[in-house]
Amino acid sequence: MRNDALGLFWEDRPPEKKPKAEVIKRQPPEPIWLRDDYLPGLQEAITFNVPVMTDDDLITSCANRERLVFDIETYSNYFIASFKSVITGKVIFFEMTKNHPLNIPKLKWVLENFTTVGFYSSNYDLTVTQIALCGYDNATLKKASNMLIEEQMRPADVLKQFKIKKGKYDHIDLIEVAPLSANLKVYGGRLHTPKMQDLPFEPSKGLSPEQIAITRWYNINADLTATTYLHDCLSAHLDLRYNMSNEEGIDLRSKSDAQIAEEVIRQEYRRVTGQRPQVPTIQPGTTYKYQAPHFLKFSTPLLNWAFDTIRNADFVVGESGSITLPEQVKQLRLDINGSVYQIGIGGLHSTESCAAHHKKDGYILKDVDVTSFYPFIILNLGLYPQHLGPVFLQIYRNIVDRRVQAKAAGNKVIANSLKIVINGSYGKFGSMYSCLYSPNLIIQTTLTGQLVLLMLIERLELAGIHVVSANTDGIVIKPHESQEELCNAIIKQWEQDTALQTEETYYEALYSRDVNNYIAVKSKGGVKLKGAYANPWWNGDDPGFKLHKNPTNTICIRAACEYLTSHTPVETTIQASRNIEEFVSVRSVKGGAVKVWSKDNIEFLGKSIRWYYAENIEGEIVYAKSGNKVPRSDGAKPCLQFPEEFPTDINYDWYISETYKILKEIGAISND
Repeated sequence: MRNDALGLFWEDRPPEKKPKAEVIKRQPPEPIWLRDDYLPGLQEAITFNVPVMTDDDLITSCANRERLVFDIETYSNYFIASFKSVITGKVIFFEMTKNHPLNIPKLKWVLENFTTVGFYSSNYDLTVTQIALCGYDNATLKKASNMLIEEQMRPADVLKQFKIKKGKYDHIDLIEVAPLSANLKVYGGRLHTPKMQDLPFEPSKGLSPEQIAITRWYNINADLTATTYLHDCLSAHLDLRYNMSNEEGIDLRSKSDAQIAEEVIRQEYRRVTGQRPQVPTIQPGTTYKYQAPHFLKFSTPLLNWAFDTIRNADFVVGESGSITLPEQVKQLRLDINGSVYQIGIGGLHSTESCAAHHKKDGYILKDVDVTSFYPFIILNLGLYPQHLGPVFLQIYRNIVDRRVQAKAAGNKVIANSLKIVINGSYGKFGSMYSCLYSPNLIIQTTLTGQLVLLMLIERLELAGIHVVSANTDGIVIKPHESQEELCNAIIKQWEQDTALQTEETYYEALYSRDVNNYIAVKSKGGVKLKGAYANPWWNGDDPGFKLHKNPTNTICIRAACEYLTSHTPVETTIQASRNIEEFVSVRSVKGGAVKVWSKDNIEFLGKSIRWYYAENIEGEIVYAKSGNKVPRSDGAKPCLQFPEEFPTDINYDWYISETYKILKEIGAISND
C-alpha cells in the first residue's frame, strides 16, 4: 500500500525522503611533517651513494656531447643546482649556504657547454640559476623563487627586476613535450620510477644541516631520476623535434605538438607571404551558422529533421573564446535501429552501456575508422582561417602528407606525433590566443565529421546492416557474412561521395562498459583497449603512451584480456605475476596524503602517491588537511619505494575480485 493512502484513495504527494546519513566530521592527523625534528630518510641521505663526476669525467662527458638532466631547490638558507648524465648516470651538483659559496665559474661553464634538460625548467630553474650566477645570496634567490611560484610573475619580469638579461643556453624543457598535464612526480609514477617522493620540507622553511642533507638527496635521487626516466621515455619525440628544428630553422625541442604546429605554420606563412600572422579579434557574442557541404544528404525523416536543427541553430562565441553547443543541438538523441547517437562539439558518440558483441552465427564485427578524419575534412572542404587565407591549406597539406607517409612506412612514433601536431593545429582554431583562432572552423570541422558518419550509419541501417557503436572518427558494424559485399560497396560509395578514406579492423568480440571504455578482441590477435581499460604499456612502439594515464591495477586488465582471448582463468594470471608494477596504483592527492598506521605512527606520503593492495593492512590513508579517507584506499599499502623483492603480502583476492567486476561491467560475464 502507498505511504499516502487514505482508504481507497490517496493524496498525490511525492514519497517521503529518507533522512540523510549523519556525516562524521573527521579530524586531520597531526602534521608531524612540519616539525623541526621531522627527518625522513636521514640515514640514507647521509650515506649518499651516487657516482659523482670528477673534472675529468665532466670534460669527457662534454666531449661526448652527453645531455645532462637538471634540477634546483631553493630555500632561504640553501640552494642546490644538480646535473646528471643521461648516459653514465654520474652526478655533479653545486650548493650555496651561508658558509659555502657557490662555484659560479664552474656552474656557468656547465650550463654553457652542455645540452641540459629539465621539467618546468625554462621558467623556473634557469631563471633562478641565472640570478645565482650573478652572485646573489640565498635570501635573494628565495625571493626570486617566490616571485615565480607564489606571485606567478613572468620569468622575463623577474630577471628585469634584477637587471639581468636572459641568457642563451642549449636547454630542453620537457613540460610541454610530455603529453597531457601532470607534475614530474606523477610522470615518474607512470614510468614506474623506483622511488616516488615529494619535496620533504615546506619551501618556506629554513633548513637545519640534517634537513639540507635530506633535501640534497631528494633533489639528486628523486627529481633527477624522474627527469631522466622522462627524458628517456620521450627520446623519440625529442629526436623528431630535433629534426623538425633543423628543417624549420627554429628551436622546437621544448614545444608541445600543438605549439609546434602553430609555430611551423607561423614560420611557413611568414616565408611564403613575407608577413607575420596576427591573432584575430573575435568579439564574444559573435554568431555563426553551420554551412553544410553539398554532399551531405539524408533519406530518413529523423536525420533530415536533425540536419535542419543543426543548420538553423546559432553557434555563439562565449567569453572564453570557445563555442558551446546550442541547447537544441545538445538535446538531440538520435535513435537509429536501437542505437542512440549524441552530437557533441568533440564528436559523435553512441550511448551503449554494458554491451557485448561477438563474431558468431554468421555475423562479423568490423571497426571502420576514417583516415585522418578532421585533417581531410579541413583539406577537402578548403577550410582556412579567413585572416590567413588559402596559403594555410598549402602549409597544412604538407604536414598531413608527411604524417600519411610516415604511417604507411610503419614509423609509428613520427606518425603518432604528427597526428597530434595536425590535430593540435585544428585545436588551435578554438584558442583565442592563437594566430590560427577561427571558432567557425571548429563548427565546420566537427559537425561535418559527425554528419558524414551519420550519413554512413543511415545508409548501412537502411540496407539491413546494424551499426553497434560510433565514436568520433569511426563506427563498429555487425553485418552478416552474406552482407559483406553489400557493406563494402556502401562504404566505397560513401568514400567517393565524401572524398574520405577508411581503414578496417576485424574483431572477434567487442566488450563495452560504454562507448569510451571497452575491450575489443582482434581477429588477427591482440586486443584494442580504450578509456579505463587502456594500458599505456601495451600501446605499440611509442613509449610516450606510457605517460598518458596513471597505472591502476594493470594486472586486472591483463587478467581480463587473458580470460577473453585465451580463456585463462583470472586467478591463474594474477597469482602467476611477480611484477610489482602490475599491482600498483598511482594517484594525485590534493594537499597531500598521510598514512595513519596507528595513533602514534603517522607517515606523510605527499601529493603524488603509489600503493598496492595488501593483506591484513592496518590503518588508513587520509587527506592531510581534512582527515577524510582517500578514495579506493581501503586495504592499500604505500609503495613509494619499490621493494627489492616481490612482496609476500599481496592481496590476490582483491585483484581477482576487481577483475571480475571489470568483466561484469563490460558484459563479458553475467552479474549473477
